[in-house]
Amino acid sequence: MAFISRLCIFVLVAHFATSIVCIRSPINQTPALFVFGDSIFDPGNNNYINTIASFQANYLPYGESFFKDPTGRTSNGRLIPDFIGKFIRAFLKNANLPLIPPYFEIGKKQFTHGVNFASAGSGCLAETARGFVIDLQTQLKNFQNVTQLLKNKVGETESKQILSNAVYIFSTGTNDFIPLITNSTFQNPDREYLQMIMGNLTAVLKGVYEEGGRKFVMLNLGPFGCLPSIRNLNLQKGVTNGSCMEDATNLAKMFNSALPEMLKQLEKQLPGFKYTIFNFFKVLVDSIDNPTNYGFKISETACCGTGPFRGIFSCGGKRQVKEYELCKNVKDYLFFDSSHPSEQAYQKYTELLWNGTPDVVAPYNLKSFFKLST
Repeated sequence: MAFISRLCIFVLVAHFATSIVCIRSPINQTPALFVFGDSIFDPGNNNYINTIASFQANYLPYGESFFKDPTGRTSNGRLIPDFIGKFIRAFLKNANLPLIPPYFEIGKKQFTHGVNFASAGSGCLAETARGFVIDLQTQLKNFQNVTQLLKNKVGETESKQILSNAVYIFSTGTNDFIPLITNSTFQNPDREYLQMIMGNLTAVLKGVYEEGGRKFVMLNLGPFGCLPSIRNLNLQKGVTNGSCMEDATNLAKMFNSALPEMLKQLEKQLPGFKYTIFNFFKVLVDSIDNPTNYGFKISETACCGTGPFRGIFSCGGKRQVKEYELCKNVKDYLFFDSSHPSEQAYQKYTELLWNGTPDVVAPYNLKSFFKLST
């Protein structure tokens, strides 16, 4: 659906009377994309906050495969939101559509096509990495600020159209569980902890809905017990083969079981609310177990880092551990650093998100979501 504005011109008619004719003309042919979450999506927002290198990727070799310079993305290149933009451009034949900008760059970039609010290290809980990241509630406040800027820029009618037709995509929750896993006295959290996480996420989704959002895309949690960093941790704990940490992956399963139930409840409560879930867990497990199906040779060891599985989070040499190794051919690797997939993996996952089958993305794939008008 095209978003439209009115171009009013004065027309001279008989007896020199002046009439006003309004021609409705497109101002934004492309549904906007608003992005929330953590390092899977952060395009460099953490470059602009007072934090530490552990929550940043604004140094080489991050970004070098595509951008040539670091942007703040925890990858060798583009992330899922960047590839979504590429698919949108091809689908709608809009070659001029720019990358979705980080929130802190909207003062100098076009933002009517969407904004990325994600912050590496953040979670659903404000307590997660408090003081070093932009938590999900603050990301919502930043979005509310953008909705006001949008009204000021294009008017209330047009801004409502943009917001109701936009797609809102989330990747969050992993970092709420990671501190439990890395704690030496790891214990499964009680039910109340999960309810707090889901409650905070629900509140943010409702907040976006109140601003006009209707179409929500959620990534469920990946099998973080199989990340190179957690395999390395498992090795340190005496698991001699460095296999996946099942207790950690079970936390992801717990979240993933609760997510669709929460979204179904919102669908019942909120008129016009639509959602879809991308099964990030399934595709990442399959990538690890069958890497050649995705074009990879190595799926357990990271390209960049040090130690077993290159699982020590030292890529770039700016964090606590300075030593790091870098693989010769990143295209062979599923993981770029000890916790994050490579650009090549993100591209393949976006293809599945965009046009995948219901076992991977349901009840809608992203392409059909962009066809829907509210």
